[in-house]
Amino acid sequence: MKLALIGVGQAGGKVVDEFLDYDARTGADIVRGAIAVNTAKADLQGIDRLPEDRRILIGQSRVKGHGVGADNELGAEVAEEDIDEIQGALDSVPVHEIDAFLVVAGLGGGTGSGGAPVIAKNLKRIYTEPVYGLGILPGSDEGGIYTLNAARSLKTFVDEVDNLMLFDNDAWRSSGESVEEGFDAINEELVQRFGVLFSAGEITEGSDIAESVVDSSEIINTLKGGGISSLGYADVEVDEPERKGLLSRLRGDSDDGIDSTEATNRITSLVRKATLGRLTLPCEVSGTERALLVVAGPPEYLNRKGIEHGRKWLEEQTGSMEVRGGDYPRRGEGTVAALVLLGGVTNVPRVKELQQVAIEAQQNLGEITDESEDRFSELMDSDGELESLF
Repeated sequence: MKLALIGVGQAGGKVVDEFLDYDARTGADIVRGAIAVNTAKADLQGIDRLPEDRRILIGQSRVKGHGVGADNELGAEVAEEDIDEIQGALDSVPVHEIDAFLVVAGLGGGTGSGGAPVIAKNLKRIYTEPVYGLGILPGSDEGGIYTLNAARSLKTFVDEVDNLMLFDNDAWRSSGESVEEGFDAINEELVQRFGVLFSAGEITEGSDIAESVVDSSEIINTLKGGGISSLGYADVEVDEPERKGLLSRLRGDSDDGIDSTEATNRITSLVRKATLGRLTLPCEVSGTERALLVVAGPPEYLNRKGIEHGRKWLEEQTGSMEVRGGDYPRRGEGTVAALVLLGGVTNVPRVKELQQVAIEAQQNLGEITDESEDRFSELMDSDGELESLF
């Protein structure tokens, strides 16, 4: 799947940079264009791979390149005011070569949480290609303002994109890590998963051909209908045999020393682990509207029976009749991996928690407003009494 990436805010810019690194390292060639948008000049300078003319500083007249200070509303206002500048940077992206836009943002900071929905809305207004969001939820230890920003942004963002894929930092931070180490490791994990998803079906020179191709249309159909999605991933190391062609696989040649029963069991085990293990967004698997299974690795290990068993098991677990599946032959990683995309998940504890935060914040805001109005009325009444004395 060919993508145009827009990283918004510090976290969004770093993830886009990590995608570029993944592309260069694996030869996946999924990124056809990329920009980073920020209100803080220092954050843009911290990006490594993205050329400087692809780093867009917005809000200079308002915040002078110092960021919006976690102010979600200011982040949205600045993005709205400078949307033409952002669009100008996107004009150089070869849109005729892409399958979708991906707007990436941390939902805790002001620029990402406020600006990403504004940019997504503008993209949907102009282009016919799908616009997806990749939102990173802040850890609960990052502070109340970041949680509140995520709560505010979540509803807006999910309404402005064709699907919002979420990554929950709370589920991924390891104890003992510094904040910087933790975020670097999280970004690598995030891009590893989404990189496999978007790379599936992309054929490069000299690559093996899949038996059951997972192309961009399969991903688009899994993400259609909007809502929130989560990814699961599991892999295991294997010894890569000498390269064989697709004809050998179709004939079932077994002179590579790989036991077919063992290959089948390996795949079904990986599918279970990917689905029931650590998801990018922890959620209940049952009730998922649509799902996609991708099994990646050396083609000799991509057992068709194992993939079909895994797909049927996924149907049972999700209760969905829209479960697609296929293989993604890739060499050089030394692993067989199963990736599960759960599209349209509904029972998500973290999202419910953020929704509750938003409700409570709105109620508190209402109480503060009412209290302020009462005090204003009392003040006006006392002024009237004072005026009557003179």
